[in-house]
Amino acid sequence: MKKLGSIFFILILIMLVAWQLPWCLSMLNSKKSNPTFVLYSTLIDDFIVSSTHDGKRVNTDTKKMAYTQAQADSLLPFFYARQLLKDEKFPDSVKGVATNYRDSQHETFFWRSSPRDLNTPKVGVYQMMESASQRVQLETPTDIFRINKKGIEFIDAQTNMINPDKSARFTDMMIKKGFSFPSKSLSGNPSVKKEYDEGYLFVDNNNQLFHVKQMLGRPYVRKIELPIDVVPQHVFITEHRNRKSIGYVISNNGQFYVVQLPGYHLKRIDIPSFDPQTMSMMIYANPFDWTFKIAGKDFVKYYAVDAHDYRRLSSFDETFEDNFADDLVSFFTSIGLRFTSPLDKYVYPRIGI
Repeated sequence: MKKLGSIFFILILIMLVAWQLPWCLSMLNSKKSNPTFVLYSTLIDDFIVSSTHDGKRVNTDTKKMAYTQAQADSLLPFFYARQLLKDEKFPDSVKGVATNYRDSQHETFFWRSSPRDLNTPKVGVYQMMESASQRVQLETPTDIFRINKKGIEFIDAQTNMINPDKSARFTDMMIKKGFSFPSKSLSGNPSVKKEYDEGYLFVDNNNQLFHVKQMLGRPYVRKIELPIDVVPQHVFITEHRNRKSIGYVISNNGQFYVVQLPGYHLKRIDIPSFDPQTMSMMIYANPFDWTFKIAGKDFVKYYAVDAHDYRRLSSFDETFEDNFADDLVSFFTSIGLRFTSPLDKYVYPRIGI
């Protein structure tokens, strides 16, 4: 019994060392970070790289040409629109195209995707808002829905009872439009803090794409035709202010598509393959171009695409300086014991990140 206790103590000690040693090395090797912010400038057809060194902001392009903050404001007029408006310097045209502050803000948006948003426990119940509400503000629905092999079921949140009439209406309409239950993937935004609601994008059991929402209590179902070689793997509803798209689709080979409105046409964006379960993405869009930031475990890359035809304009790789201490920390991290990961929201023992 004493020998068994000693073995158990040694195992616990090994686990504690494997857990705490990588963390201690990371703390000892930690150094002051210099946040970098990168955006594409249509005016110079290049990226503006803003970073902080010794408490001072430095703005350069990829050729290391430096710019003052005032120059950077003018080179990124849509990002710094409020500052330029205050300084009465907002441009009335960009590359010969007339612009104004109000319209430019209508075409400007941010969008983010993180692996932790996808790799998380699924509740399996969702809220479908009223998309044709007569109220100024959107309201939280009083029911929730779930998807199973038989169809879609709406459940009253107060009584926890299924609403058979509403469930039948939506199920029948979805089947009529060719939906095959259950759903493999879906995306919606149930927040009331938005200008309008577009319901949900669904990928059905046959890898078909559908747009489903509620209008005056009735189902709106639209099948979205896909190119013959596109198999949707992940979908994201957008609800951007300009209403020029309904969402994004990532195919099984990592190609990124935007579903354009009107017409529900899929248009591929000219960036490399992207895996939302292992990589993060940030999009900053303005009337002329979109900047993509894609980050993986050991890389950060930026791509600029045209805002109209989504062809690639430029790319930029963010580089990192490695040293022996960083390599040592990376080695111990790769073999260390972890209970959490930046890629998901699950807690369980795992080796490395």
